[in-house]
Amino acid sequence: MSDPARLNSIIIVIVAAVAAIGLALALLYLLGKLLWKDRFALGVSLRYLGSKKRAFISVGTTFAILGVALGVAALATVMSVTGGFQAEFREKVLGVNAHVLVIKYSTDFREYRSIMDQVAKVPGVVGVAPFSINPMMLTHGDATATGVLVKGVDPAKSLGVGAEGATPVLDLPRHILPGGDLTGLRRPGAKPPERAAPPSLPDVPSLEKGAGSRGALEPDAGGELDLLKAYEARILEDDRAAAARDAGAEPALQPADLDVAALDAAADTGAEEAELAVDEGAPRGSIEPQGGYGSVLPEDDELPPEVDPDPCADKEQIARMPGIVIGAALAKNLSLDIGQCVTVTSPTIGFSISNGAIKPPVAKRFRVIAIFEAGFEQYDTKLAYADLYETQAFYDHGDTVTGVEMKVDDIDNASTIAREISQLLSNGLYYTMDWEELNHGLFTALRIQQIGMSAVLALIIVVAAFTVIATLIMVVLDKKKEIAVLKAMGATDGSILRIFLYQGGIIGVGGTTLGLLLGVAVCKGLLVYGFPLDPKVYFISRLPVQARPQEFLITGGIAILICLAATIVPSLYAARLRPAEGFRAQ
Repeated sequence: MSDPARLNSIIIVIVAAVAAIGLALALLYLLGKLLWKDRFALGVSLRYLGSKKRAFISVGTTFAILGVALGVAALATVMSVTGGFQAEFREKVLGVNAHVLVIKYSTDFREYRSIMDQVAKVPGVVGVAPFSINPMMLTHGDATATGVLVKGVDPAKSLGVGAEGATPVLDLPRHILPGGDLTGLRRPGAKPPERAAPPSLPDVPSLEKGAGSRGALEPDAGGELDLLKAYEARILEDDRAAAARDAGAEPALQPADLDVAALDAAADTGAEEAELAVDEGAPRGSIEPQGGYGSVLPEDDELPPEVDPDPCADKEQIARMPGIVIGAALAKNLSLDIGQCVTVTSPTIGFSISNGAIKPPVAKRFRVIAIFEAGFEQYDTKLAYADLYETQAFYDHGDTVTGVEMKVDDIDNASTIAREISQLLSNGLYYTMDWEELNHGLFTALRIQQIGMSAVLALIIVVAAFTVIATLIMVVLDKKKEIAVLKAMGATDGSILRIFLYQGGIIGVGGTTLGLLLGVAVCKGLLVYGFPLDPKVYFISRLPVQARPQEFLITGGIAILICLAATIVPSLYAARLRPAEGFRAQ
């Protein structure tokens, strides 16, 4: 957790502590004010809290208060930790992602500029930028990282590079480690790549009229036929050649297959065998390898630099390469540093078909200009940023993008803005999602975890409530004679009922106040000392804590209500007790 975030969390904890103390004092003040007219019942309940030896508080009351305090402290701490996980993951996700995305149900998204103009007018949207994202393979030296998502961004709109006063869509610049510079992300004069033209069909060969029956391809015959007939003639010719080979006869050579000059030379010299002419510039000499036929080839073919130059070894060529920004964990795995060269390759096996043409895997070299650390292991190892124009060049689609991303003024209102944009673009071609939907599985799991753990730990307060019930029942059984005397002197059932209700309420308020203070102390200790976590398992390095006053107030209110509900049974028992039953044992 960064220092500003830790400072904010400490401030929140202090505010929560003050709010907890204020809540307890306010409850006590209201309780005292409301019960001022019922001073008799309140005074008797305070006397019953003590022991027979005139101590300040009895042992049973002490254990009841401690039970409530431990339950409240545990519940408040767990709610703060689970809330910290949600806040931490939300910060990590929004640090490298936008708030709202618009994606097209097609790979051909060339009209993204008009979509950007439309969504920029939606209230609440403060920034719009295009992006493209593709899985790539990064290589540096002998180290290779597969499954890396290379995200193409607009340096000005997405990162705010060179755009004074503009609101960047991504918060990536504040995660850049010292020494990084985003100004070199886009090369001077860079332009979107041109869309590759589809391959044209070959010209239809010219055939002599009736050549389909004879099988003679005559390019200069002048009879233009369609492509199907040309292929038919070629197939017939191949079939005849195959039949001749099967019969042991050599297929007849066409005039174009004979070397006329060689035949004339053989006829003039009377040679028995005609020697074919050797092209000028063809290699001549012995074909025996150096070292003889018994020599062994080396395991690795090491070509000299003049034959196979390495651009990553030339600083001048590296300086002219496009820039790329990678995560800290990825840079560590590839042994990369700022200013070094990395090769980005499209992870295709063999050749692929793109826009009707067969293409080999595309590889480009980039220069590392910055390293970011989002604090989220999944992003630091599998994410890289490059110029949008450079990532578009990996494919032949031209100036097309994956989608358009937006930043809103209030992230809690992102879902509402996403629905407005979806209604604006409601033509069935585009899909709109907000940041929470993009990471739906993660945040749903965190929310279920928070609810489940809070419900389980709330049982501790319920167990403490049974301690309150047991304490009050023991007091009622011990004070039967006093209750009978009070009723004989004119005390009503309502007054006796309120005596034990007040006693349970005092136990609940005292235990809740002590528990909230203990919860604040535990949360502050976790923030100051920091409980370490394995980032490969939890994606973060320290246990996050976010103490929110409303959660402490809710926890305290629930604890007091449970304690008050626990006093109902023993209070009704005491109120229904007859005076004769109290004196019967005497």
